[in-house]
Amino acid sequence: VQFVESGGGLVQPGGSLRLSCAASGFTFSSYVMRWYRQAPGKERELVAAISSAGGSTNYADSVKGRFTISRDNAKNTVYLQMNSLKPEDTAVYYCNAHRVVDTYGTTRDYWGQGTQVTVSS
Repeated sequence: VQFVESGGGLVQPGGSLRLSCAASGFTFSSYVMRWYRQAPGKERELVAAISSAGGSTNYADSVKGRFTISRDNAKNTVYLQMNSLKPEDTAVYYCNAHRVVDTYGTTRDYWGQGTQVTVSS
């Protein structure tokens, strides 16, 4: 299993970034894809999620209306478009692949290596 995350960097408040996470080594289209973030000294938090076929999305309240998650199953890639960025969005962003693998609720998760997003003037 391999992830290649890209698109992070330094941006001014109010700016935009688009994160990408290209996956390989598993059946990408069978997994819910999620973006998490972790700021220094804080717990990792779920930012956005998208269903396996892309028809359903969910967002943390803190990013609703500013971030958009999408996926391209033909390219095995998930994206996070981040607009109107704020200093409090500064964190390492991780992509995650998640699925329930049996009727007992056993889950399987794969994680990307993370990409740094810094929002600062």
